[in-house]
Amino acid sequence: MRVATWNIHRGRPAFGPFRPDRILAVLAELRPDLIALQEAQHYLRRGTPMLPEAALGELGLVPLRPDPAQQGYRSNLVLIRRDARLLAPPRGLPLGGWEPRGAILADLDLGQGPFRLLAAHLSLGAATRRAQARRLLAAMESDLPTLLLGDLNEWRPQGSALGVLTDALGPANSLPTFPSFRPLLPLDHILARPAGLITGVAVHDTPAARRASDHLPLVAQLAFPWRQAGSGATCPA
Repeated sequence: MRVATWNIHRGRPAFGPFRPDRILAVLAELRPDLIALQEAQHYLRRGTPMLPEAALGELGLVPLRPDPAQQGYRSNLVLIRRDARLLAPPRGLPLGGWEPRGAILADLDLGQGPFRLLAAHLSLGAATRRAQARRLLAAMESDLPTLLLGDLNEWRPQGSALGVLTDALGPANSLPTFPSFRPLLPLDHILARPAGLITGVAVHDTPAARRASDHLPLVAQLAFPWRQAGSGATCPA
């Protein structure tokens, strides 16, 4: 299963105008089963989708909607394959902070077994990130395999948020994703439990991705060694 996380910088490159069509072009390159996007929602016009849903549908992707009136939640947007199964309704998880941050939580099955998803965007302040990481850990209380991905705004292996999360989820990647024109900092992360769920992590570094945002997408392969039965509904088209 191919998953990804990407801060799309409100549809703008590192330097340049609003160009959401470039985001769609990179999504077409990635072809993920699931992708978490950050800064993917207009802060003042939250009911107005940043990415046209008809165009997303052509890529076989649909948004998870914690709020039916919004495409995303607190700048987060999770896109999943149309045939994914929801095992419980998605919900928004407030994480606090001066610029209110949040996460999207959902229990899903994309054909390889059920798992819990947490897609988050953390704050810039280290103390705030540490508190937000504790809230994410509390939301992971489940017997399901768990996937956490997003822009954690943390590059130090044991710094603030990662110091809290890696004890439960294993070591973080150190692949630089920011800034896109000269990647130096590993701000974006994909973490999971149990150990061995993630079989590979890579940065999607293409000319199109460098032109689309100030971050590069981070991509991972997941391998579920088991297949469990679950109940749920097929995601709407």
